Amino acid sequence: MKKLFAALVIAAMPALALGAAGSYELDKVDIDLTDKAAMQDGARTFANYCMGCHGAKFQRYERVADDLGIPHELMLDNLVFSGAKIGDHMKIGMRPDDAKAWFGAAPPDLTLVARVRGTDWLYTYLRTFYEDPTRPLGANNKVFPNVGMPNVLVGLQGRQYIGCKQVQVVEDGKKQFDPLTGTPITHEGCDQLTIEPKTGALSEEAFDEKIKNLVTFLAYSANPVALKSQRIGTYVLLYLAFFFVFAYLLKREYWKDVH
Repeated sequence: MKKLFAALVIAAMPALALGAAGSYELDKVDIDLTDKAAMQDGARTFANYCMGCHGAKFQRYERVADDLGIPHELMLDNLVFSGAKIGDHMKIGMRPDDAKAWFGAAPPDLTLVARVRGTDWLYTYLRTFYEDPTRPLGANNKVFPNVGMPNVLVGLQGRQYIGCKQVQVVEDGKKQFDPLTGTPITHEGCDQLTIEPKTGALSEEAFDEKIKNLVTFLAYSANPVALKSQRIGTYVLLYLAFFFVFAYLLKREYWKDVH
């Protein structure tokens, strides 16, 4: 009984860890694993902004290039900066001991992060960094409070901080509208994420699209055979449906003389 209880506790640990990360409401993101252009852009963002600290050591450059339709030469010239070969795993040069000394903990590998955290969590997390002078690296996060990570995407997004702005009133989980005019009812909230204008290379819409593409790539990386599995599953269900007809007719034939 004790062994069973211990197994249940261990199995629940990932869910407990996610619940402990914060209660910020997550934004929904629609991921399309058939959109190779989005995944190519996400792979470029991952290589340029994430792989300084985070690797994808369970993934290979060659597999990514083949799956996303990227020529090997183009992959090596634009997405590989460590001198790795096309068949190598997507590792980083930073040693774990150095990372622990600099950041307090070694940055996690991101190959499976989309399966562990979920795409909505990643999409919201990457968009909710804000300036916080009290933090060692000058940044904090709404989804993961007191995270030990700098805002590496600030050059694209712009300087984001906690400020005041008009937000729509929500009661019982429903947005409120004026019953006569239909206009949203708002109030001033002073705990809102606010981006300082003209401090980022991308507009808010373009940045959100960039993050969506990055999350799409991470979702692909976490399960490269997802589409193939779905296709095989469809074939299996069709086979079972086809086989069921003959099984039912055979059953009727066997039981027709049984009273």
